Amino acid sequence: MTFYQKEIKLPSFKRGFHLITAEILEALPEIANISIGQLQVFIKHTSASLTINENADYTVRLDFESHFNKMVPEKAPYYIHTYEGPDDMPAHIKASLLGASVQIPITNGKLNLGIWQGVYLCEHRDYGGSRKVVITAYGN
Repeated sequence: MTFYQKEIKLPSFKRGFHLITAEILEALPEIANISIGQLQVFIKHTSASLTINENADYTVRLDFESHFNKMVPEKAPYYIHTYEGPDDMPAHIKASLLGASVQIPITNGKLNLGIWQGVYLCEHRDYGGSRKVVITAYGN
C-alpha cells in the first residue's frame, strides 16, 4: 500500500460554502497512481468545516449558508464564548455539526464521487482567513 500526504493552505474565502475539489486534486496529483484506495481531507480549524454535496448549482451553497445561519443564530443570549465576536461561537457549532474531515473512495486514479458531488470548504466566520487542509491518499 502506498501513502501520499500533503498539507495545503487554501486562500481566504468569504463566509459561505465553497467548492475546493479542484484545489485538492491539483495539490495531490499522485492520486492518479492509486487504482483502489481512499482520500481523506482534514481541516485544521475549529470554525470551518468540510462536507460533500452539490457541485453544479451554486444556489445549493447559498441555501446551505442561509439554513445554517437560521439553525445556529449569532448573538444567542446563552452563548458564553463571545469575546472573539458574534460569529465565533456559531462557527464552532456549525463546524462540529458538519465535521472536520471527509473521506472519498479512489478508483482507477480518480476520486469516485457522484456526478453532482464536490468537496466544500464551509467557512463559518466573517473573516476566517486562510485555512490549512491535510490531504492523505492511500491505496494500491
